[in-house]
Amino acid sequence: MPALTGTNHTYGVGTAGGLREDLEDVIWDLFAEDTWALTNLDKVDASAVYHEWLTDTLVAPAANRQVEGDDAAFTSIVHPARVGNYQQISSKMFIISGTLESVSKAGRKKEAARQAMKQMRELKQDMEFAIVRNQGSSAPAGATARSTASMESWLATNEILATNTSSATTPGFAAGSVAAPTDGTTTGAFGVASLNLALQGAWSAGGQVTTILTGPTQKLVMDNFTGIATRFVDNGRSQPASIIGAAAMYVSSFGTHAIRLHRHVRNSVVLCLDPEYWAISFLRRPFTTDLAKTGDAEKKAMYTEWGVVCRNERASAKIVACA
Repeated sequence: MPALTGTNHTYGVGTAGGLREDLEDVIWDLFAEDTWALTNLDKVDASAVYHEWLTDTLVAPAANRQVEGDDAAFTSIVHPARVGNYQQISSKMFIISGTLESVSKAGRKKEAARQAMKQMRELKQDMEFAIVRNQGSSAPAGATARSTASMESWLATNEILATNTSSATTPGFAAGSVAAPTDGTTTGAFGVASLNLALQGAWSAGGQVTTILTGPTQKLVMDNFTGIATRFVDNGRSQPASIIGAAAMYVSSFGTHAIRLHRHVRNSVVLCLDPEYWAISFLRRPFTTDLAKTGDAEKKAMYTEWGVVCRNERASAKIVACA
């Protein structure tokens, strides 16, 4: 039935005036965050823009037997190796007008307070992104900023190529810097064999891989590995049945390894880490400061100066060029 002539509506020609908006007083944040490295790795202090440390290993075991009465024969001492990484400056800045801070807003009272929270979380995301990926280190040069070498770039000794791949290389640390790895031109299948080879390499060098970091593509591959263990879940009569299609732990001959799905690890790479041999160095830990006021606005800046510390890259491994 049509409305009678002269009826006032919430729409169209006969709209009643002064209708209030219906806006929820909340902001539904959807933050795709992942800060496993920043959260779990050791934190150390740096005192220069180039942070250094020493690494050492044992010489390979060999036959060791001597005749009676033999005089001493001294072996050459293998000295620790000196390595380092640059401290990278990361920042976030924002400016809030005096008017924006004064008007009524939905979901927050103070825009500056909300942005301080949001921008700090974004800063940590930027740091995590750099930590787990394939960035090389670089010294400052004119307009070129310092960069810290990422995990991928450090892992040169125990680099395993996915099946049927070629050309991928990781130079590692040399002459004071770490070059970014080369991906190569082909990719191949990631499987149990390549994962075990990576774990074996780290174990043989003395490492104990406890964490496997992987992006979603290779995590789904791992979920379909054929294993010995089968898990059963008991459900009550009134409960729906559960389907388990994911692996959270991988048990190999070289230990038990937690599988961590990570948003920032590249899909073509799987990182096998001994966290004891990694740290984050800070020349300046994250902080917020007010910038000089030059108008009717509030200026804020967030800074941190930090770097990746790879205490001994032989303790970890990676599988690369995974399709």
